[in-house]
Amino acid sequence: MIGIICAMQVEADGIISLLENIEEIERYGMIYTRGKLNGKEVVVAVCGVGKVNAAICAVTMIDNFHPALVMNSGVAGAVSPVVNIGDLVIGTKAVEHDMNMTALGCKQGEVSFTGGNVMYFDCDRNASLLLETICSGIEDTKTARGVIASGDIFISDRSQRFRLNERFGALACEMEGAAIGHVCFCCNTPFVILRAISDDLNENKGMDFVRFCSLAAKKTVAAVEEFVLKY
Repeated sequence: MIGIICAMQVEADGIISLLENIEEIERYGMIYTRGKLNGKEVVVAVCGVGKVNAAICAVTMIDNFHPALVMNSGVAGAVSPVVNIGDLVIGTKAVEHDMNMTALGCKQGEVSFTGGNVMYFDCDRNASLLLETICSGIEDTKTARGVIASGDIFISDRSQRFRLNERFGALACEMEGAAIGHVCFCCNTPFVILRAISDDLNENKGMDFVRFCSLAAKKTVAAVEEFVLKY
Protein backbone atom coordinates (compact mmCIF):
# COMPACT_ATOMS: atom_id res chain seq x y z
CA MET A 1 0.00 0.00 0.00
CA ILE A 2 1.07 3.56 -0.73
CA GLY A 3 -0.01 6.34 1.63
CA ILE A 4 -0.51 9.82 0.19
CA ILE A 5 -0.79 12.90 2.39
CA CYS A 6 -1.89 16.31 1.11
CA ALA A 7 -2.26 19.50 3.11
CA MET A 8 -5.32 20.80 1.27
CA GLN A 9 -8.42 19.23 -0.22
CA VAL A 10 -7.72 20.74 -3.65
CA GLU A 11 -4.44 18.81 -3.69
CA ALA A 12 -6.11 15.50 -2.81
CA ASP A 13 -9.38 15.67 -4.79
CA GLY A 14 -7.82 14.74 -8.10
CA ILE A 15 -6.16 11.67 -6.61
CA ILE A 16 -9.30 10.57 -4.75
CA SER A 17 -11.35 10.90 -7.96
CA LEU A 18 -9.17 8.19 -9.52
CA LEU A 19 -9.77 5.63 -6.77
CA GLU A 20 -12.05 2.60 -7.00
CA ASN A 21 -13.70 0.66 -4.16
CA ILE A 22 -13.51 3.66 -1.88
CA GLU A 23 -13.74 3.35 1.89
CA GLU A 24 -13.53 6.34 4.24
CA ILE A 25 -12.10 5.97 7.73
CA GLU A 26 -12.04 8.81 10.25
CA ARG A 27 -9.23 9.11 12.79
CA TYR A 28 -8.71 12.11 15.07
CA GLY A 29 -10.81 14.36 12.87
CA MET A 30 -9.00 13.43 9.65
CA ILE A 31 -10.52 11.38 6.83
CA TYR A 32 -8.42 8.57 5.33
CA THR A 33 -9.79 7.53 1.94
CA ARG A 34 -8.78 4.00 1.05
CA GLY A 35 -9.19 2.47 -2.40
CA LYS A 36 -7.47 1.07 -5.45
CA LEU A 37 -5.58 3.08 -8.04
CA ASN A 38 -4.37 1.19 -11.08
CA GLY A 39 -5.17 -2.00 -9.18
CA LYS A 40 -2.97 -1.09 -6.22
CA GLU A 41 -3.99 -0.28 -2.64
CA VAL A 42 -3.75 3.41 -1.79
CA VAL A 43 -4.82 5.53 1.16
CA VAL A 44 -5.18 9.29 0.80
CA ALA A 45 -5.53 11.81 3.62
CA VAL A 46 -5.87 15.59 3.90
CA CYS A 47 -3.90 16.63 6.97
CA GLY A 48 -4.46 20.37 7.01
CA VAL A 49 -1.74 23.00 6.91
CA GLY A 50 1.27 22.88 9.20
CA LYS A 51 3.81 20.52 10.69
CA VAL A 52 1.80 19.27 13.68
CA ASN A 53 -1.20 18.41 11.51
CA ALA A 54 1.10 16.63 9.08
CA ALA A 55 2.84 14.68 11.84
CA ILE A 56 -0.46 13.56 13.40
CA CYS A 57 -1.70 12.44 10.00
CA ALA A 58 1.50 10.57 9.16
CA VAL A 59 1.81 8.60 12.40
CA THR A 60 -1.90 7.74 12.33
CA MET A 61 -1.61 6.56 8.73
CA ILE A 62 1.40 4.41 9.52
CA ASP A 63 -0.18 2.88 12.63
CA ASN A 64 -3.54 2.13 10.99
CA PHE A 65 -2.67 1.31 7.37
CA HIS A 66 1.01 0.25 7.42
CA PRO A 67 1.96 1.75 4.04
CA ALA A 68 5.14 0.55 2.35
CA LEU A 69 5.76 4.18 1.36
CA VAL A 70 4.34 7.55 2.41
CA MET A 71 4.17 10.26 -0.23
CA ASN A 72 3.59 13.92 0.55
CA SER A 73 2.08 15.59 -2.51
CA GLY A 74 1.04 19.17 -3.02
CA VAL A 75 2.33 22.64 -3.85
CA ALA A 76 5.29 24.68 -2.65
CA GLY A 77 7.01 28.01 -3.07
CA ALA A 78 10.33 28.40 -4.86
CA VAL A 79 13.36 29.37 -2.79
CA SER A 80 15.80 29.06 -5.69
CA PRO A 81 15.88 30.64 -9.15
CA VAL A 82 16.39 27.11 -10.48
CA VAL A 83 12.63 26.47 -10.27
CA ASN A 84 9.63 28.54 -11.30
CA ILE A 85 5.82 28.42 -11.27
CA GLY A 86 4.56 25.16 -12.74
CA ASP A 87 7.81 23.25 -12.22
CA LEU A 88 7.87 20.01 -10.23
CA VAL A 89 10.27 19.43 -7.35
CA ILE A 90 10.99 15.96 -5.99
CA GLY A 91 12.57 15.79 -2.57
CA THR A 92 15.92 14.17 -1.97
CA LYS A 93 15.73 15.19 1.68
CA ALA A 94 13.69 17.47 3.90
CA VAL A 95 14.62 19.90 6.68
CA GLU A 96 12.58 21.70 9.36
CA HIS A 97 13.89 25.20 8.68
CA ASP A 98 12.15 26.73 11.71
CA MET A 99 13.68 24.28 14.20
CA ASN A 100 16.09 26.51 16.12
CA MET A 101 18.15 25.32 19.08
CA THR A 102 21.17 27.43 18.24
CA ALA A 103 21.20 28.82 21.79
CA LEU A 104 22.11 25.29 22.91
CA GLY A 105 24.92 24.95 20.41
CA CYS A 106 22.95 23.20 17.66
CA LYS A 107 22.74 24.24 14.04
CA GLN A 108 19.50 25.73 12.84
CA GLY A 109 17.33 22.97 11.42
CA GLU A 110 18.77 20.23 13.62
CA VAL A 111 16.25 18.03 15.44
CA SER A 112 17.38 16.50 18.72
CA PHE A 113 16.93 12.77 19.31
CA THR A 114 18.21 10.64 22.18
CA GLY A 115 20.82 9.19 19.82
CA GLY A 116 21.98 12.55 18.46
CA ASN A 117 20.88 15.36 16.20
CA VAL A 118 19.47 15.07 12.69
CA MET A 119 19.12 17.97 10.27
CA TYR A 120 18.03 16.29 7.05
CA PHE A 121 15.48 13.50 6.67
CA ASP A 122 16.35 11.48 3.58
CA CYS A 123 13.65 10.68 1.05
CA ASP A 124 13.56 7.17 -0.37
CA ARG A 125 16.03 7.22 -3.23
CA ASN A 126 14.26 4.73 -5.50
CA ALA A 127 10.92 6.52 -5.13
CA SER A 128 12.57 9.88 -5.73
CA LEU A 129 14.33 8.72 -8.89
CA LEU A 130 11.15 7.09 -10.22
CA LEU A 131 9.22 10.31 -9.65
CA GLU A 132 11.92 12.26 -11.45
CA THR A 133 11.62 10.00 -14.49
CA ILE A 134 7.82 10.28 -14.48
CA CYS A 135 7.74 14.04 -13.97
CA SER A 136 10.33 14.60 -16.69
CA GLY A 137 7.82 13.15 -19.14
CA ILE A 138 5.08 15.65 -18.30
CA GLU A 139 4.64 18.15 -21.12
CA ASP A 140 5.86 21.74 -20.65
CA THR A 141 7.18 20.96 -17.18
CA LYS A 142 10.64 21.37 -15.73
CA THR A 143 11.62 18.87 -13.03
CA ALA A 144 14.24 19.17 -10.31
CA ARG A 145 15.34 17.01 -7.37
CA GLY A 146 16.67 18.56 -4.19
CA VAL A 147 16.14 19.67 -0.62
CA ILE A 148 12.69 20.77 0.50
CA ALA A 149 12.43 23.02 3.57
CA SER A 150 9.36 22.97 5.83
CA GLY A 151 8.23 25.35 8.55
CA ASP A 152 5.13 26.72 10.22
CA ILE A 153 5.15 29.97 8.30
CA PHE A 154 4.02 30.96 4.80
CA ILE A 155 7.05 32.74 3.38
CA SER A 156 6.43 35.28 0.64
CA ASP A 157 9.37 37.63 1.28
CA ARG A 158 12.06 37.19 -1.38
CA SER A 159 15.00 37.69 0.99
CA GLN A 160 13.68 35.10 3.44
CA ARG A 161 13.32 32.58 0.63
CA PHE A 162 16.87 33.17 -0.54
CA ARG A 163 18.10 32.59 3.02
CA LEU A 164 16.51 29.13 3.00
CA ASN A 165 18.37 28.35 -0.18
CA GLU A 166 21.66 29.64 1.19
CA ARG A 167 21.35 27.96 4.59
CA PHE A 168 19.94 24.58 3.59
CA GLY A 169 20.47 24.32 -0.17
CA ALA A 170 16.69 24.11 -0.56
CA LEU A 171 14.83 24.40 -3.85
CA ALA A 172 11.34 24.81 -2.37
CA CYS A 173 9.59 25.58 0.89
CA GLU A 174 6.27 24.42 2.30
CA MET A 175 4.72 23.56 5.66
CA GLU A 176 4.40 19.77 5.98
CA GLY A 177 6.98 17.62 4.18
CA ALA A 178 9.78 17.58 6.76
CA ALA A 179 7.31 16.81 9.56
CA ILE A 180 6.15 13.77 7.61
CA GLY A 181 9.79 12.88 7.03
CA HIS A 182 10.45 13.26 10.77
CA VAL A 183 7.66 10.79 11.59
CA CYS A 184 8.74 8.36 8.88
CA PHE A 185 12.30 8.49 10.19
CA CYS A 186 11.08 7.54 13.66
CA CYS A 187 8.76 4.82 12.29
CA ASN A 188 11.33 3.41 9.85
CA THR A 189 8.94 4.00 6.94
CA PRO A 190 10.19 5.18 3.51
CA PHE A 191 8.82 8.51 2.33
CA VAL A 192 9.05 10.83 -0.64
CA ILE A 193 7.91 14.39 -1.37
CA LEU A 194 6.44 15.70 -4.62
CA ARG A 195 5.70 19.41 -4.92
CA ALA A 196 4.52 21.62 -7.77
CA ILE A 197 5.75 25.19 -7.60
CA SER A 198 2.77 27.48 -7.14
CA ASP A 199 4.63 30.73 -6.43
CA ASP A 200 8.10 31.94 -7.33
CA LEU A 201 10.65 34.46 -6.01
CA ASN A 202 8.77 37.55 -7.15
CA GLU A 203 7.29 38.66 -3.82
CA ASN A 204 4.09 36.63 -4.33
CA LYS A 205 1.15 37.37 -2.10
CA GLY A 206 -1.61 35.08 -0.88
CA MET A 207 -3.82 35.51 -3.93
CA ASP A 208 -1.00 34.38 -6.22
CA PHE A 209 -0.80 31.15 -4.24
CA VAL A 210 -4.54 30.55 -4.48
CA ARG A 211 -4.58 31.37 -8.19
CA PHE A 212 -1.87 28.92 -9.15
CA CYS A 213 -2.70 26.17 -6.65
CA SER A 214 -5.29 24.31 -8.74
CA LEU A 215 -3.13 24.37 -11.86
CA ALA A 216 -0.11 23.08 -9.97
CA ALA A 217 -2.13 20.32 -8.30
CA LYS A 218 -3.17 18.92 -11.69
CA LYS A 219 0.45 18.13 -12.46
CA THR A 220 1.04 16.33 -9.17
CA VAL A 221 -2.09 14.21 -9.71
CA ALA A 222 -0.82 13.10 -13.12
CA ALA A 223 2.55 12.20 -11.62
CA VAL A 224 1.02 10.34 -8.67
CA GLU A 225 -1.23 8.26 -10.94
CA GLU A 226 1.71 7.02 -12.99
CA PHE A 227 3.91 6.55 -9.93
CA VAL A 228 1.41 4.23 -8.27
CA LEU A 229 1.24 2.18 -11.47
CA LYS A 230 5.02 1.77 -11.72
CA TYR A 231 6.16 1.63 -8.08
